[in-house]
Amino acid sequence: MLHRPVEPSQYTSITFTERLAEAGIAPSVGTVGDALDNALAESEIGLFKTEVIGPNGPWQGVDDVELATLTWVDWHNTRRLHSACYDLTPTEYEQVYYGQHPAQQLAGASTA
Repeated sequence: MLHRPVEPSQYTSITFTERLAEAGIAPSVGTVGDALDNALAESEIGLFKTEVIGPNGPWQGVDDVELATLTWVDWHNTRRLHSACYDLTPTEYEQVYYGQHPAQQLAGASTA
């Protein structure tokens, strides 16, 4: 009987899925062809490419790209106002959220 060869990525995926099942872990991925898990990441990568990579090239080397990336991430999180965050920066919004939702004590932790 002839078998169709399994692509390396398919083999890794099968092995990974089996290992998760053995450990009792549910994978946080969608079904084949379901891009919902990647939508936010792809949106952010698209913004990054549009705002940083495209307009600022050609790049002289990896160090230049790393510095530009760090600068953009800092701006993105600490200075960019976001309408979904009630026109706060993501960092400010997170601070407000955790100010209103203090961390819960871990089960079994001492209160003293």
